[in-house]
Amino acid sequence: MDDATHMIIKDFADLSGAELDAWHALRAKNPLLDSPYFHPGFAAAVHVSNPVQVVVERENHKDHSEVTALLPCHRDGSTLRPVGWPGADFQGPILAPGTTFDPRGLLAGGVRAFAFDHLVDGLAEAEPWILSRRPSPFIDVTGGLDGYLGRASRSGKDNMGQARRRTAKAGRVHGEVRFAADAVDAESLARVIELKRAQYEATGALDYFAEPGRAELLTRLMHTRDTSFGGVLSTLHAGPHLLAAHFGMRADGVLHWWFPVYDPAFGNLAPGWMLLRELIAAAPEMGITRIDLGRGDDEYKRRAKTGETMVAQGLVTRNRARLLLRRTRESLVSTVRSSAVGPALLRSVRRFRNR
Repeated sequence: MDDATHMIIKDFADLSGAELDAWHALRAKNPLLDSPYFHPGFAAAVHVSNPVQVVVERENHKDHSEVTALLPCHRDGSTLRPVGWPGADFQGPILAPGTTFDPRGLLAGGVRAFAFDHLVDGLAEAEPWILSRRPSPFIDVTGGLDGYLGRASRSGKDNMGQARRRTAKAGRVHGEVRFAADAVDAESLARVIELKRAQYEATGALDYFAEPGRAELLTRLMHTRDTSFGGVLSTLHAGPHLLAAHFGMRADGVLHWWFPVYDPAFGNLAPGWMLLRELIAAAPEMGITRIDLGRGDDEYKRRAKTGETMVAQGLVTRNRARLLLRRTRESLVSTVRSSAVGPALLRSVRRFRNR
């Protein structure tokens, strides 16, 4: 009998021990999957409040079958979306390098589309459905602050120098500056969410935390203290004041920069740069060699980055009209990004794109 592959969809909680072992093994073989978004711990944390289903692809042999790929996702009617959507900054199947994964196999059992907006590069079979690509910058923090300064751009070095001077000023004006690289602090986490929601409102972005369960997700991740995966809350205080904070995730040596915030009352100090400087300096002790900043054209990301990867946006579907609508949305977003538009138009485009 010829070898053949088949896909089934299982509830995350129903994965067998062997399937979870295969998840870890496939991820460990593929350097493109070192982000914490691809760790099963992320899917497990999300599943508590937002059911996660996993597409399991098996290759059948004469006397056995083996798992060749897994894709954790959410089912929204007839559409599959990557696990953690819309807060997943890296997406894609878990598979060994050099192997194939045909996304058309997902369109079965009532599934009519697979939507993605941060698909990692490298899945050749997805090319017909990719509508656009955007950069996702990162910071190589090998060697800590000294190592970073040796490879940073001129603007990155300048901003780090300014952050050092402003940290000293904050200490003089507001009280002793204290940095915590990995805190378990419910009060500070609540403040992160409060500041982030205020930022969403000010910029017209959709409020990620308006959906029930997402604040609880961060709490679960903060209390996940596995040596290979967990949430990371970093805080910067001056005296009694929380100047800036960040909540992200780490998997082994990779930290994902997810929810950075600062108190606008201290905006003149650029406390976000102060926090980032402290985190880069602490990286060796934390075992961190790279900080993924996530897709976005924020000025601080352009200045701080030492490199970037590309992530793709698209839709796998047999419905040409739906694909055309998605292509129109992506084109509109690209036009706005390259134009000198007002905040009102930008807010409208964001709402349109996220319908």
